[in-house]
Amino acid sequence: MRMEQIDRYILDLISRSTPEKTAWNLEKIREGKPVTWNYIDGCMLTALTELTGITGDQRYADFAVSVMDHFVQENGEILTLQPEKRQLDDFNEGKVLFPVFTRTGQAKYRRAAEKLHTLLTEQPRTAEGSFWHKEIYPDQVWLDGIYMAQPFEAMYRKIFGDGDCSDIVRQVETVRDRMRDPKTGLYYHGYDASRKAFWANPETGLSRCFWLRAIGWFSVALADLCEWLPEDGGREEIAGIFRQLMADLRPWADPATGLYWQVVDQGGREGNYLESSGSSMIACAMLKGERLGILEPEYREAGKKTFEGLVKRLVWQDGKPELGGICLVAGLGPENNRRRDGSYEYYISEPVVANDAKGVAPFILCYTEILRG
Repeated sequence: MRMEQIDRYILDLISRSTPEKTAWNLEKIREGKPVTWNYIDGCMLTALTELTGITGDQRYADFAVSVMDHFVQENGEILTLQPEKRQLDDFNEGKVLFPVFTRTGQAKYRRAAEKLHTLLTEQPRTAEGSFWHKEIYPDQVWLDGIYMAQPFEAMYRKIFGDGDCSDIVRQVETVRDRMRDPKTGLYYHGYDASRKAFWANPETGLSRCFWLRAIGWFSVALADLCEWLPEDGGREEIAGIFRQLMADLRPWADPATGLYWQVVDQGGREGNYLESSGSSMIACAMLKGERLGILEPEYREAGKKTFEGLVKRLVWQDGKPELGGICLVAGLGPENNRRRDGSYEYYISEPVVANDAKGVAPFILCYTEILRG
């Protein structure tokens, strides 16, 4: 597939999107609700701003600016944000504020970033100092949350703050210490410091399985932190964790396609499948890590193989492009949703869709790394 076809795919999605209804946010589309401030669109807008930075095509970043302009008021207030929910997901779209502020110079985007930063400092924490994933998930740490919040904090501190990133490093190190399986090198999706959640192991607090996208979120978070942390402010500590995870992940790739399994260590088990979003995230992390000089050149080749496997999944159906094999959503609990129990059977039961931003956005980020050469 030529690069022009990938460009056409992305522009087709933009052409069918507005700030209130994006073609790639399938959760909102299925709910029949307008788009709110959310992490899914944050993923896509991050990818679009990166793509403009590489290609110079302003259409990508222009759309990101239009969304930010829709949500961010002159005083920095963010429409539809619900701070009382105390959810780390809300900070992912906040990462887009920084390139949009640089692009436009409008003070409202800085004000919004400052408000989000203050909100993050008020996030509840476990006794060890890790952020709760959400108010409804007390004492729970999910790999997803590291991606949602910690790169935002690192970006804020580098651009607007004092540069002290020691709290970021401590939280990542706690995840490494508590959530990494020493036998496989893989990370569990969640950890309940209180050991009270129905899905948690009563002795370790860990969830049961290695969900691919959770590990993907964590992988990209580590790569992003290596870009934004100061050299004398914890970058090398994060880089060490990153190198180890990438080395531990490589054996789990499907040899034929370079993709990874929805439940990472259960390749070939009935119901399991090669999943696009987590595969894109791991490929993106490998490509970026090599570019930053943290990973050896062999990781660029591994990332390229995964990207090429994903490109083969990008097909045209009835004249419309589709990137399939994307798990729509997965999580742990809450108490009144015991279907989400972290079991193998649960992870393979969630809907598999095409063109959702949780897969499309990291695919685009892989594309930007390929374009860098």
